[in-house]
Amino acid sequence: MRNLNLRVGRVLRASTRGFTIGCAVMQPDIPAFGSFVRADGTAPRSAIYGLIYDVSVEDDPFVRQFISANPPEEVVRDQRENRQVPIEVSVLAVGCADGEHIRHCLPAQPPVTLDWLYQCDEAEVRAFTARFDYFRLVLEAREAPADELLAASLRFAAAARPEEERERFLIGAGRELSRLLSGDPLRLEGLLRRLRNP
Repeated sequence: MRNLNLRVGRVLRASTRGFTIGCAVMQPDIPAFGSFVRADGTAPRSAIYGLIYDVSVEDDPFVRQFISANPPEEVVRDQRENRQVPIEVSVLAVGCADGEHIRHCLPAQPPVTLDWLYQCDEAEVRAFTARFDYFRLVLEAREAPADELLAASLRFAAAARPEEERERFLIGAGRELSRLLSGDPLRLEGLLRRLRNP
């Protein structure tokens, strides 16, 4: 179900491994590192899922001049609230959907420039994280801080579940991580520690 109130921004550039979107204004908690997001796919009723792994406030020549003038706080607040701040959000692609069927894989095609990116609601996060197949895509990502990103995404996924299901979900995730990282106990220990200490 598409909720237009959860728009994050529009796609600036894209590839099958991920994409970058532009935001005009930073809304509270949107975008947040590790959040699950969705873009429309090129086919009808298709979608591309991703995780936000970087939020960057771009260089702005006006701000450089503004800072050197040492403006009063109320003027700074007005500039933050009423001026369009150039923000870029980078997303790692971790899955796609064709209708109701979700697959944890890279999409066949990236989203199109200027398409909207949406923040996933709790039901979408629960559906996407019902399986842990996307872990490998995150763990092998070179462009993102993989371990931090995976831990943050799991905290979001746990929070999207009823309180009585959260511990069981995280234990299942820990077991899958133990299987995937059995040859790298130090990395596994670091990831499990990140899950215990948000």
